[in-house]
Amino acid sequence: MLTAALAKNPDAICIAALDSKAVIPLLEQADAAGIPIVGFDSGVDSDIPIATAATDNYAAGALAADNLAELIGYEGEVAVIVHDQTSHTGIMRRDGFVDRIKEAYPNITIVDIQYGGGDHLRSTDLAKAIIQAHPNLKGFFGGNEGSAIGIINAVIETNMQGKIVIAGFDSGRLQLDAIRSGVMAGAVTQNPVGIGYEAVKAAYMAIKGELVEKVIDTGCYWYTKDNMDADHIKPLLYD
Repeated sequence: MLTAALAKNPDAICIAALDSKAVIPLLEQADAAGIPIVGFDSGVDSDIPIATAATDNYAAGALAADNLAELIGYEGEVAVIVHDQTSHTGIMRRDGFVDRIKEAYPNITIVDIQYGGGDHLRSTDLAKAIIQAHPNLKGFFGGNEGSAIGIINAVIETNMQGKIVIAGFDSGRLQLDAIRSGVMAGAVTQNPVGIGYEAVKAAYMAIKGELVEKVIDTGCYWYTKDNMDADHIKPLLYD
């Protein structure tokens, strides 16, 4: 897709990279051609993008950790399933959660970290295996929609509703329903509207020759059944 975009010789490109390293050779081609690159949602391991509009995923992972820790009484065993360990989002959400738990909550132990590729079926199998291996598990963090849905499925299939606290990420109909029903405690939502808006704005500014901020933090929020219909949260949730 990026190769096809470059072939059209655009004035600018906005890209959300699934692999933070694999796109670099193509970004180097764009840079050599004088095409400004704006990253959005997921960054790349390169200085070529003139700006990246995204959630601070490390801070978002830490936000999930703080809320999950409170919900389980600041002690016990928790586990993590994220989508991958190649994308910036997967790495940063995982590290933000893990580092926050280790730094701030000495009575909480992370017993397992797994990678489900964002696939809810694979994540379900991983979560069920973790639940079976750790009968005292008190909490679970799912680092994206597919991971969280897999955890929800596993908790329901093992009849652990009310015994395992789930913290998710993003939204989607299944997560929203699980939060409303109480199966999931809450989740972190990004600001997808703001991410798209700021990416296009930065690309336009670059085309005009204006300076743009290198990192544009578009924010994130923790939502539960108590605030998910609030004016500042509802527009950020998708189903």
